[in-house]
Amino acid sequence: MNRPSYIVMFRWVVWREIVLAWRRKSDVLSTLAFFVIVVSLFPLGMDPDSRVLRTIAPGVVWVSALLASMLALGRLFASDYADGTLEQMLIAPQPLGLIVAGKLLAQWLVTGLPLVLISPLLGLQFGLSTEGTRLMAVSLFAGVPALTLIGAIGAALTLGIRGGGVLLALIVLPLCIPVLVFGAGGNMALVGAVLALTVVFAPWAAASALRVAVE
Repeated sequence: MNRPSYIVMFRWVVWREIVLAWRRKSDVLSTLAFFVIVVSLFPLGMDPDSRVLRTIAPGVVWVSALLASMLALGRLFASDYADGTLEQMLIAPQPLGLIVAGKLLAQWLVTGLPLVLISPLLGLQFGLSTEGTRLMAVSLFAGVPALTLIGAIGAALTLGIRGGGVLLALIVLPLCIPVLVFGAGGNMALVGAVLALTVVFAPWAAASALRVAVE
């Protein structure tokens, strides 16, 4: 199979996932609403001292982004598994890892990117400086895709398992701790390193898990 066919398939998968997400806008909006609500509750329930709020802001936003990302992971492959689309993807001439990568890019565009875009507004509640808000947004821009990629492996491993949501959280949350620590600490070099590693390996690891789930 030549390279143009790979590109066409990748673009088709991304476009398909975006269209499906648009038809299920309530799922996307619920994820964003959860993120906004969780972040907004912390300033209301804590000491109003601006120094304290500025100190905890990156950690609060990062934990909220991680939990919001977890909400979307359960739907990542579930509908394709239920309606038989996943089986058709398995027998497609293009590598399954490429198809998974397209789904993950679409997932980032419809859920991850909006989280990043609204994070500076939420940072204002904590009295963050312009530089602090910028650093937080940049770290999320690199870190949230890594969370999605790691989560995709867990979503594939727990696909079709009863009570898979709880198992998914038990698998994914420990793996996301390094990203959470590096991102909340503003260590962009390490966040970028984790992102590069997950971009290379996560789609293919998720594809292998999907094959096992279908078989």
